[in-house]
Amino acid sequence: MADYLRIGEVAQALGVSVDTLRRWEAAGRLTFERRGNQRVLAAGELAALTASLTGGDRVSSARNRFVGVVTHVKRDGVMAQVELACGDFRVVSLMSREAADELGLEPGVSATAVVKATNVVVETDAGAARLASD
Repeated sequence: MADYLRIGEVAQALGVSVDTLRRWEAAGRLTFERRGNQRVLAAGELAALTASLTGGDRVSSARNRFVGVVTHVKRDGVMAQVELACGDFRVVSLMSREAADELGLEPGVSATAVVKATNVVVETDAGAARLASD
């Protein structure tokens, strides 16, 4: 591993966009060093940064964590649908409206989607072929 990681490499490792890292830097959540025109982070700091974003000392049996930014929240009387942009992934969560309100989930808020799958979705090529013919 290189001694320093460029901002794009850090973004990829964390599963967030370069723009998200720039916003976090502006908000004081992390500090990049400048090497010429490049923002870089010492490779040894990546583990500490990852731990700070995921709660560090938190213990959980869930291993899948997607750090991202809330892009949309749709609330009704009882439920809320929360959409996050997590790097290359779009994650949608359904939760109680009360939980979304307590967490302060609004577009632009940094959040982590913690996934412990109990179901497996099965896909077939038939759906793709049907879409291609439309």
